[in-house]
Formats: sequence, C-alpha cells, structure tokens
Amino acid sequence: MGTTTPPRTLAEALRARGDESLAGLLRARPDLLNPVPNDITQLATRAGTRASVVRALEHLDRFALQTAEALAVAPDPAPYDTLLSLLTGDGLDDGEQRDDVGAAVTAALPGALATLREQALVWGEDDRLRLVRTARELLAPSPQHPSPTGLGPTVAEATAGMSPGRLQEILAATDLPATHDPVSAVAALSALFTDRTRMAELLDTAPVEALSVLDRLVWGPPYGEVTPNPTPPVKWLRDRGLLLPVSTRTVVLPREAALHLRAGRAHRVPEPVPPAVAAAAERDPQAVDRAAAGQAFTALSTIEELLKLWDGGGPTILRAGGLSVRELKRAATALDVSEPIAAFWTELAYGAGLLASDGETDERYAPTPASDEWLDLAAEDRWTHLATAWLAATRTPGLVGGQDAKGRALSALGPELDRSAAPDVRRRVLALFAELPPGTAPEAETLLQRLRWERPLRGSAPTAEGSDLRSRLALWTLNEAELLGITGRGALSAQARALLDEGEETAAALLSPLLPEPLDHVLLQADLTAVAPGPLERPLADMLSVLADVESKGGATVYRFTPGSVRRALDAGQAAADLHAFLAAHSRTPVPQPLSYLIDDVARRHGHLRIGAAAAYVRCDDEAVLNEILADRRSTGLRLRRLAPTVLASQADPGSLLETLRDMGYAPAAESAEGDVLITRAGARRTPPRTPPVPVPEGPPVPDDTLLGAAVRAIRAGDTAATVARKEPPEGPASTGPTGALPRTTPAETLATVQAAAMTGSTVWIGYVNADGAASQRVIAPVRVEGGFVTAYDHTADEVRTYPLHRITGVAELAEEGKG
Repeated sequence: MGTTTPPRTLAEALRARGDESLAGLLRARPDLLNPVPNDITQLATRAGTRASVVRALEHLDRFALQTAEALAVAPDPAPYDTLLSLLTGDGLDDGEQRDDVGAAVTAALPGALATLREQALVWGEDDRLRLVRTARELLAPSPQHPSPTGLGPTVAEATAGMSPGRLQEILAATDLPATHDPVSAVAALSALFTDRTRMAELLDTAPVEALSVLDRLVWGPPYGEVTPNPTPPVKWLRDRGLLLPVSTRTVVLPREAALHLRAGRAHRVPEPVPPAVAAAAERDPQAVDRAAAGQAFTALSTIEELLKLWDGGGPTILRAGGLSVRELKRAATALDVSEPIAAFWTELAYGAGLLASDGETDERYAPTPASDEWLDLAAEDRWTHLATAWLAATRTPGLVGGQDAKGRALSALGPELDRSAAPDVRRRVLALFAELPPGTAPEAETLLQRLRWERPLRGSAPTAEGSDLRSRLALWTLNEAELLGITGRGALSAQARALLDEGEETAAALLSPLLPEPLDHVLLQADLTAVAPGPLERPLADMLSVLADVESKGGATVYRFTPGSVRRALDAGQAAADLHAFLAAHSRTPVPQPLSYLIDDVARRHGHLRIGAAAAYVRCDDEAVLNEILADRRSTGLRLRRLAPTVLASQADPGSLLETLRDMGYAPAAESAEGDVLITRAGARRTPPRTPPVPVPEGPPVPDDTLLGAAVRAIRAGDTAATVARKEPPEGPASTGPTGALPRTTPAETLATVQAAAMTGSTVWIGYVNADGAASQRVIAPVRVEGGFVTAYDHTADEVRTYPLHRITGVAELAEEGKG
C-alpha cells in the first residue's frame, strides 16, 4: 500500500501511524494494553469493542463528544465540511446562530477531531471521516436509544419496510413525481427534505397547528404518540412524510426534516470553549496561607485527639464492617464536631494508616504502630502525610449516612465507600483552583459547570446515591479541602500549590513558618484550671491530658483538674510528689494552693481500698471504712459479705466492683494476684502492623513511557510477522500448506535456509512449536547456526533468542518489497 493510499479500515489507519501516535493511543486508552495486542489488527479490534469505546467516550470533553455525536448522524463517511456544517449550521437560520459561536466552532473543530483520531474513535482523511462502528451504534438514534442530538432516523431508515403504495401516497401529497421503485421514492423524498427552497415552500402550506407539532419534536425527542384517528395537523404531517410511522401508535420526525428546521445544526448549543471558572472573591494571598495553616493545625489536633480517644481500644466493629451510628455520635461529641465531619476525620485517619482493626476476636478499632511514628514527626510533615493520603484516597466520607444500591446503610469505616473517581475529581478541582491567581476563591457553580464540560458523560450519569456522583465529589472536595487546610477562606494556599506541583518537602517548608511553635508551659489558675496559650509539646500535652480534662478549645485550651482526673494520673503510676513536681516545672504561675490540696487529698485516699479477684474482694486496714460500705444501700447489688475484719468478698467482677465503689465516692485501687497495685498506662493498645487501605483504581493504570515503548515495539513486531509478504516454496512435500498455516520444510531444507540467511543477514519466516506444544509464526533474522540451535533476532518478540532447530516446523523466505 502506497503512502498516499487512503486507509480502508481502522487497522490500516493505525498501521500508518508513527510510534509516538500509537503510544499516545495506548496512553489515552490504557485498557487496550491488557494484555499487549499481538499486532495492529488485534489492537484495532480491541479498540472497537463496546466496553473500550464506552470508556473512551466517557473521557471526552463536551465539544469532542458533540463532534462524535454529529458524526454519528452524518453520512458515513462524512467530509470535513459536512461535519462543520452540522456543528455551525448552514447560515440560513435568520441569525440565530451567532457568528462568534460559529467562529469558535471552526477554530476548535480541528483539535476535537485530533482528539478523536488519537483515541481511535475516528479514522480516515478529512474528505472521508469515519466514526468507528461501535461509537456510531452507541450515539446513533434508535427508538430504544435516542441520539444525544435529539435527531431521529433518516428517511431511508424510517421507511424501511414501508409498502410501495404508502410511499406513492406520500409522493403524491408532496407533488413529487410518482415512481414504482421504492429506492427512487425514498431518494426523492430525502432530496425534498434537504432542499432548503422546496422544503420552505412545503412548510409555508402547513397549518399553524402542524408547525407547533414540529416545534415540539424538532430538538428531541423526535418520537410522538398518535391515536388511531389523528388530529388534522398530525394527519397533514403524516400524509407528507414529515412524520413517519415507527409502530401503530408511534411516529418520528425524520432526520432530514429536523435538520431543515434546525438550520442544519446537530446541536442546539455547540460548546467549543470550556466555561470559565469565575472568581467569587479575591483575598490577600498571605491571609489565605495563614488561614489554611490555622486549619491545618486544627486538623492535626483533631486527628491526635481521635487517636487518644481510641488509644486504649476504640469502638467495636459492626458485623457488616464499620462504625455503628452510636459510636460515630460518641466520636463526634468527643471531637466537638458534627457527625459528617467526624466521619471525615475517622476516614482520613484510617486512609492515612493511623487507625485500623486490631484483628482480635472482639474486633475493635485502635491506633496502629504507624500512628506513633506519625506523632513523632514535625507538624508540617504530619500535615503533608495527611494531605497526600487524602489526595490519593478512593474512600468517600461524604457517602456516610446514605444507602447503597441495595438500600443498606453506608457506615463510616465500612465497606462500599470506595469511589474510584474520587482522586481524579479532587486533583482536577484543585488544578482549577491553581489556574486562578493566588488568593482567588472560585465560584462553586462555575467550577461544577467546568467539570461537567470536561467529562459530560460521567457528570450526567445518575448514581445510586441520587444524583451525579462527580458533582457531589467536587462539592465534598471543596469542604474537605477547607477542613484539611488545603484551602484557606475558599482559595488555594501556597503550601497546597507546592504539594501539587513540587512535592511534600517544598510544601512542608512553606507551611512550617506559619504553624505555631509548641509551648513547654501552661498557666495554672486558682479555680483548678490550667490554660495552654498555644499548642503544647507532646510530652507535656500527653501528661496533661491524663492529669486534667479538657474544658474548652480554641486559640487557648483550658484544662480542668478534678478528683477523677487526678485519680486517673495516680492510676497511671504517678505519685503525688511526681504530680507536684510536674506542675511546678511546667507552670509559668505559682501552683495554686487548692490544686495542691486536691492532689494530696486524692492521693491520701487513693489505694486505701484494694480490689482483687476472688470472684472479687475488697480489703482495707481500716475496719470502719468496710463497715461504712456494708451499711451503704448503694452496695446492695455487689452482694458483699465479710470474710475477715479487713476483707469483704463480692460476687461482682473486679471491674464492676471498682467502678461502683468509685461512683460511691471512694478511691479504690486494683491489685494483682500477688497483691501489687495495678498501674493502668495510657496508650497501651495498638493494632498489629497494618498497611493503609489501597485505593481502588479507576480502570487500568496509565503506563509509563518505558512500558509504552516496549508495547509499541511488540505490536510493530507482531504486525510484521502477521503482514509481511512471504515467498512460497514450490509445490511438493516441502510446501507451506493452506494459506495462514505454519510453513513446512524438511530438516535439511530448514538448516540450509537459516544458514544462508545467517550468512546474508536476511530475514526469514518460520513456524515454531514450543515445549508446551503451542505453535506460532515468527519473523527472525538468524545470526548464528550451530549445535542444533539457531540464534536470531526475533522481530516478533523484539529480542535475541535461541531456537532448537528440531522445533522449527519449516522456514520460508520473505518476498522482496513490492512483490507478493
């Protein structure tokens, strides 16, 4: 085939492409690489399968899709001018189609066609453009699947099967010459509908009501229902073929007539230019960065608080997986946020590998060993870790509280929350943010319009969640980015831009100066509170969270000391002297006397009672205290009895006994079987090592350049093996047999031929059977023949291989170029 010969098939069009163009196709449609096609013909076949074409159409922007839709209703093949006319109109619509839109379409059409060609959805030269058959079937109109353009079938398609007598009646009603040839009758009617002058004259005679009927059908859907006795306007249209029957009660407006009424346009509004993202507000970039940094610090504090909340073993896992509604409410109350936001934080910690299931029989969520490593990082590094995990996560917290396709509730940390489109939407939303000047907050609605233009098929498809998922993902991204500190006051921060463009190190360097320095002190007050005027160093914060309860948060955190909180510190192994020394060392104000008295008073009573396992017992050196417990009605449920003057036995378990006595105002301590006081230390519960959840990919991954280059070479080599011209040996026992079969030659002829090819450096065609008995055809260039083996460059595999001669079924020389 000469270089100027137009391609006759998609395979020929792909074969004529350069390697870079083939690599671009495989990059745009990575599903075609699984597995690597054997040759160009197999690549073309795979590119035309329904699943692959649907996936390719879903990745088109609105104008490229409109171009494909126009080709689906155009003649096959269609000249470029015909396609352009379908998108801009024929210019005879009384100015309805604005000149600027037409100019924009004219300017954008070559790019849209290039995209369709690159993705192998369109092939052929500009004078013979062809949409691949599968795409035409998906986009072409039919009663079961109306065209996105709103156009119906052609006259020829709508009249298929119509009786010749009925065709003659239509010709007579439209003053067309009678003909007994149905093909000629259909052609005459089609010519009438495509003739602007004659069609205008016909419609001038139509009743006003008939024109109203056409107005309702012209932009689609083109189908309408009629009664057995239609109204006069409908009968007038039907008699003249402007409405053609589809069934006994359904009629359709033929495509040619609709295009006349539309002034030749396939779409009501072509959209060649993406809608601009409008600015909602312009803010000081430095203020944006500071606001984002403040929110980033809040995000870190919230995740740390969640880890502490579940430090000793978190909530149990539902049988179906995930958190129960009650546990999510508890977490929301503890974090002082709403339930949807609590779901976001728990999912973020889970996605970052900081929380996981402990895998025990009574399965619970707990911090992972990686959470301790994360807590040891600098604040800016902790934030980049969270932000990177969020960008890549396919789990979608916004779905929590909804229902899946089967009506089952979707729970936080549960299954069915993965949406493979989430990472792509997040990155695209942030990329649109980044296109605006620093400090500019985009208008949400215009941003959604831009996303719908970029992926119209995905943006318009309803989902089980109730509306188009892509738009919902975008809105969730806006909220989550603000919570995480990616954006500040609605605009993208400088540290987030760096994270997207330059990586984590640069982002951390920009964020670090904006975060507050951790403090090593608090301010103790006489009302048994401590004020932390900023973030605290981790050891100080950990100890203070045990010794006191958080009363309020904000720019400064207020801690309150209570008997229960002091007892908690004593239970953790601290002595009263340790607590006094700790407060004196970390307070910028003198330790108030009431706080010292509180610590001494709780410490004096702490461990006075001892609880152990009998079922359970209480022992105390002070008999009066035991008498007081026995006399208290609140101890009735413990079923206590005296075993000795200083020992009481109970049928309750030690834990229940411990909690009940504490509720009664005592300060008992648990003891071991050896009589030692048990110390309960915070942070003892950790899961085994866990890996973060793996994102669910959206289709095959995009191959890298190395893989693309290897795939293109393999396809080229396989194509050479499949299409190269072979010189047939003479008839006889050493013939190749039927066309397409493996070549057959005697061992002596095989040896002589490959030896000659090795000496001359020529290429031959062989049949080869491997050790498994699989037969294949290969094109090889022999390099060396010795010891019963031939070493050759295999064009099919694109590498040097060694073949045993006894496994070669036969060999044939390749025909000279230009000969068959």
